[in-house]
This record gives sequence, structure tokens and C-alpha cells, in this order.
Amino acid sequence: MTVKQYYQDAYMKAFQTSIQDQKQDESGWYVVLEQTAFYPTGGGQPHDTGTLKGKEIINVEEVDGDIRHYIEEPFSDISGVFEGRIDWERRFDHMQQHAGQHVLSAAFAEAFQYETISFHLGKEILTIDLNVSDIDEADAEKAEALANGIIREARPIETKWMTEAELSDYPLRKQPSVTDAIRLVIIPDFDYNGCGGTHPRYTSEVGAIKILDWVKHKGHIRLQFVCGDRVLAQLHQKNEVLKELTVLLQSPQEKMKEAARQLVDKVKIQEKQMDEVKQKLIKYEAKEFSQNAIPLAKGGCFIKGAYQNRPVQELQQLARQIVADNKEAVVFFTVQNGDKLQVVGAKGKSADQNLKDLAPEIFAVINGKGGGKEDFIQGGGEPVVSPEKLLDEIETILT
Repeated sequence: MTVKQYYQDAYMKAFQTSIQDQKQDESGWYVVLEQTAFYPTGGGQPHDTGTLKGKEIINVEEVDGDIRHYIEEPFSDISGVFEGRIDWERRFDHMQQHAGQHVLSAAFAEAFQYETISFHLGKEILTIDLNVSDIDEADAEKAEALANGIIREARPIETKWMTEAELSDYPLRKQPSVTDAIRLVIIPDFDYNGCGGTHPRYTSEVGAIKILDWVKHKGHIRLQFVCGDRVLAQLHQKNEVLKELTVLLQSPQEKMKEAARQLVDKVKIQEKQMDEVKQKLIKYEAKEFSQNAIPLAKGGCFIKGAYQNRPVQELQQLARQIVADNKEAVVFFTVQNGDKLQVVGAKGKSADQNLKDLAPEIFAVINGKGGGKEDFIQGGGEPVVSPEKLLDEIETILT
């Protein structure tokens, strides 16, 4: 079996090894090494990346006891000594985040007896699921303060291999999922947890922990947070946003919330006013259309309009307004929005046509689909004809 150097020294950045095997599976080409410092995906921690004799290691997985190092192309010669180099920035980030998760989960357990039931280490943020239905701001602040206190104390982070029988000597936060060769990660007098991930030597190397948000998820609380250098990255990102908002809102940071609230309120008022104006315009537009109605041989009248790049929602409102004013009217609007040709049809209560029955024939003209009811249909298809030509086809179908 491959010697797991990442357990011997998590700070190892380069190593010498030989290739035991080179094969291909459904994920691609991979090599199995005599010894490796590349950590494979597992325990909530993503895999390492880096290079092996200059060739990129794009994935590392442990499958059936083998640690498979995936490469884009196979080596032409697997004999001799190979140098592996770890992407240290990625590895140390994972060490900070994983150790930070241990500290924060232990803080919630210590302060409130909230159990962590799952953990995910993402590219930008981490999440833990807490076995509780709700938390408040005070809970989050207390756990965060406790966690950062443990970090500042620079407590050692120790690892020990032991048997299941030896676990009874330690106050575990939860029982390990394995029963043989259990690896215990220990923060003395604070956290004792079975874990196969990589961690720094001291809690101080985690740097800091910041809780970002939390949401309810399947009856639990999913909490988002960051650790270490990611805290600085979040601070930088948010500071850049604040600087831009300071200019846009012409307000200092301490008054920005009120300035933003006032702007939102102003926009809501303007949107309401614009909607009222739009409704009035639609009523005027409906009256104009009614003056240009085309008599139908079967009775009633046909009203139509063709457009380019007009919201279909407006045409729906306009069609409904026309048939509300003219109960004998049959109204059709067509509009091309981008690469889609859309149709809206409506009829008044006294009109004789059944638009639902006519819909398949109308939408077949544009290789489209749609539906509705006897008095209102809508849908869309391909712009194989112009909006004006489609209206001519609809008029032929009606007559």
C-alpha cells in the first residue's frame, strides 16, 4: 500500500517517490505511487493538486485501498524516481478551513450542545449542518467568540492513531464511522474528534473564524463561515463593494444602510407610479386598436398588432383590456423577442371562436407550442416567418 506521507507531515511540500502502477479507469489515467504527500478527497476535505515530474495532478482519490493520482496523459516511462510537488496554497487553505471547522463545531457543542451532523468544504465558503431547528444572532456571536478565543490561545492540534477500545479514554464529540485504525484529532481540553483530514500544528494557524450566514435546511440549520486567509479575502471583497456603494450612494459607511433604504423606497414609489402610467397608456392604446378593427365574415371583429422586442406581459394586458372593452373582438398580437416568436390571443365574451381549438394550427406555423383556454391563448416558437406574416396566417385561420 502507498505510504501516506500527508499523515506523517502535513507541511511536506515536495517528495521523492516511484510509480507502482499506471492504469486507466472511467475518470481517466492515473498512477499509484510508492509514497505520496498528495491528500485524496475524503472526510469533507477536497483533494490536493500539484505536479508529479512536471505533469499536473488534477485529482486524487482513494479507491479500493489504492490512492489514485489522476493525470491528463499517461507517462511514457514509469521507471525511476519521480518528484511530487504539492500546491501548497491550496493545501494550507484546506488545513486552515478543516481545523477551523473542528473549532467552530466544538464551540457550538460546548456552548449549546448543538451537534454538527455534516460538513462541506467549498472553494469559497464552508458549511456545517447543526442538529437544531433554529439559532439566533446571539447564539452565533457566542459560538464565534468562543472559537476565536481558542484560536488566539494557540492550542496544539494533535493526532493519535488508536483502536476502538482506546476511545473510551477520550470525551469524543461524536463516534467515529470506522472501527479500525482510528485517527483522533485532539485540541486539548476542548475537542476530541475522529478525522482523516490534514490540520495545522496549532489553532493559531487557523487565523480567525467568521460566521457569514445561516439558513434552515431540511429541519436543521446550515451555517456558512470562513476561516484563515478566506476571512481576509471576504473582508477585501466586502470592502471593495462598500467603497463602490459609498460613491454611488454618496454616503459614508455608517449611514449607508439608511441611504440604501431611502433609495429602495424611492424606487418602489417610482415603479408604482410608472405602473399606473403604463396602465393608463394601455387603456388609451386599447381604444386606438378598437378603432381599427377588421370585420370578420363569421361575425365580430379582428384586432391585431405586430411588434419587435416588446415584453409579452404588456401584450397580454393590452389584449385583455381590448376584449374587456369590446366583447365581440378577437385579438392577436405577435412579437419577436430575440430568437423567439411569441403569440398572444384573446376574445371577448360574445365572440364565436374557440381559441383553444385554433391554437394547434396557429402554433404549427412557427414550429412552436402553447396553450390556454377558450378565450385566451399564448405560446411561442421559431421566427420562421415575420410577426406580420404570422398575423396574416392567423387571420386566414380565423376566416
